[in-house]
Amino acid sequence: MEYSNLLFTIEDCACKITLNRPDLHNAMNRALLDELRTAFDSVAHVERGAVRAVVLAGAGKSFSAGADINWMRASLDFSEEENVADALALARTFEAIDKCPVPVIARIQGAALGGGVGLAAVADIVIAADNARFAFSEAKLGIAPAVISPYVLAKIGRSHARALFFTAERFSAQRALEIGLVHVIVPPDALDGEVDRLVRELKSSAPAAIARAKLLIATVPTLAREDAMQFTAETIAALRVSPEGQEGLHAFLEKRKASWAE
Repeated sequence: MEYSNLLFTIEDCACKITLNRPDLHNAMNRALLDELRTAFDSVAHVERGAVRAVVLAGAGKSFSAGADINWMRASLDFSEEENVADALALARTFEAIDKCPVPVIARIQGAALGGGVGLAAVADIVIAADNARFAFSEAKLGIAPAVISPYVLAKIGRSHARALFFTAERFSAQRALEIGLVHVIVPPDALDGEVDRLVRELKSSAPAAIARAKLLIATVPTLAREDAMQFTAETIAALRVSPEGQEGLHAFLEKRKASWAE
């Protein structure tokens, strides 16, 4: 597919999806969201193992400054029903990222505001430049970080959300690391090297095992204890008898690399 607002490449089993509106600090509009959802849907449907990691990045100085001002201006004339439909487009994009069976690495530089922080929250692994800045800025605009809240609350918890949703203040990469929004901070010139290192680590793990692990993370917290016991027992049993599980255990016992490892 041709993209107007994204750069999309697959090389050496790594997919890079780059928000490509640098002059607008990669601000989001409906067109960008639709393309982003399409891109992640396409990754979800590739042959297992063809893509081992997705890197979500932003072109230019910022990762994403949140909602495009012209998109926000247009929403002033929407009815409540039209605003629901518009917000659901954002929600479906985040759902496509969340359900991607391949690990998603967010590469954050500059500003990550509003929906841009939401992208960080829904990513599996977040690497940020040490001078990056974040904000759940919606309350200063008279709205709330509603659509992104399920992912943010799961990532940073209610306590930090209470403080940061209400003040809408900007906060540092160090604070983002401390609250669990970010996993690694590095100097700006070390971002790409750290992303490459993590991609190599992900390639050493089995693709089907990662997909099952993502399913575990999403499912187990929703289950009652007995149901969780059954689900997790069935999951490990299925993995042990699977081709990947058999190969991985044989490789370990034979002291060699598994077939999927580079």
